[in-house]
Amino acid sequence: MGSMCAGDVRCYAAMVKAGEVVIDATEHRLPLRHSHHRYLIDAPNGPVKLTVPLLGSTNAMPVMMKDMLVSEHGNWRHLHWGALFSSYGKSPFFDFVADDLHRIIADGAQQSLLELNMELHNLIVEFMDLPIITKVATTEQQIDEVLKRGALDLRGKIGGKRGDKLPICNVPYYQMWSQRRGSFAPSLSIFDLLMNEGREGIFTLIKMTEDFN
Repeated sequence: MGSMCAGDVRCYAAMVKAGEVVIDATEHRLPLRHSHHRYLIDAPNGPVKLTVPLLGSTNAMPVMMKDMLVSEHGNWRHLHWGALFSSYGKSPFFDFVADDLHRIIADGAQQSLLELNMELHNLIVEFMDLPIITKVATTEQQIDEVLKRGALDLRGKIGGKRGDKLPICNVPYYQMWSQRRGSFAPSLSIFDLLMNEGREGIFTLIKMTEDFN
């Protein structure tokens, strides 16, 4: 699987189903998917996309994921934290994860996108107590060996701008702003499920892949 920045609930449902995930740190020469450095959160007036700015060209990912560098342009850390606090500050589980999340996003000093993404991923897995074993492949040879063992290759097939056709259902769960909006918002960042359901969110993720064999 490719590295994602707080990937959406569909991505995490697939990871829970698999149990073991290998992140491809050598991924490159693919269209930069929104999930590499963008994530979608809920807000009072509808979903909001947050973007982590990157150094250099991001056209067709000319460098490997492990070499993608984070830019501090635009004070993005402050803006992301403000958006998360505005959206989820009153959610049921925000206070439980706020300090660790603030340390990574607002106070963080990660230079590489992979480092940022993995810190967020590890926090999500730990806080939600998800049964996911995560490994990072840093060479193309390691990726070849994983694929030879028959692993399901989801790079470029999930977390893209156009959605996917995987047998993963969008199972509604409690969302703070859904009553005001009048509808459930699917495919948001895992942050949304974490903030609204905490560790109970694993049951939503399991339901989403009941037809995924």
